[in-house]
Amino acid sequence: MSITRLEVYIQPRASKSEVAGKHDSVIRIRIAAPAVENAANLALVEFVANQLGIAKRSVRVVSGGASRRKVLEIDGVTEEAIAKKLEGGA
Repeated sequence: MSITRLEVYIQPRASKSEVAGKHDSVIRIRIAAPAVENAANLALVEFVANQLGIAKRSVRVVSGGASRRKVLEIDGVTEEAIAKKLEGGA
């Protein structure tokens, strides 16, 4: 099973969760949840899993838990598929 690392920049407390283009060449994702008690990280994992059509357990925040810039590990999805589904939606 392949593991892909994806760097993202998140904007918590947005009006809705969506892919919002790029920020310093990193995918920018707006998350409706606030950055309180891990809510934004959990919402980010759920959003990315839904966008990629995979289970939430296949997406993990491995770096940047308390930062807007995060690194995700995603199981079973290639970089090309991630780019097509996430960057294509921007």
